[in-house]
Amino acid sequence: MAVKVIIPTPLRPYTSKKESVELQAATVSEALASLTTLFGELKKHLYSDDGKLRSFVNVYVNDEDIRYLRGDQTPLREGDILSIVPSIAGGTQN
Repeated sequence: MAVKVIIPTPLRPYTSKKESVELQAATVSEALASLTTLFGELKKHLYSDDGKLRSFVNVYVNDEDIRYLRGDQTPLREGDILSIVPSIAGGTQN
């Protein structure tokens, strides 16, 4: 089934500047595996050396955080939108 993956601006240099990609996937894990197969440089920004999704990378299916669903085994349906949102630290120092 076709799902759309939204690529955040900080990761677009690793996806040939694409804002989104349509993939065939049944789970979040399959979608991310397909994405990192298409764009090999992206893998190190999403996964740690032990193959786990980095803690600062948040993934949403239709605006729902996969951590509150079934993690990377969350099933996908035709037309779902997968968003990758890297946490950004910031603020001001006084």
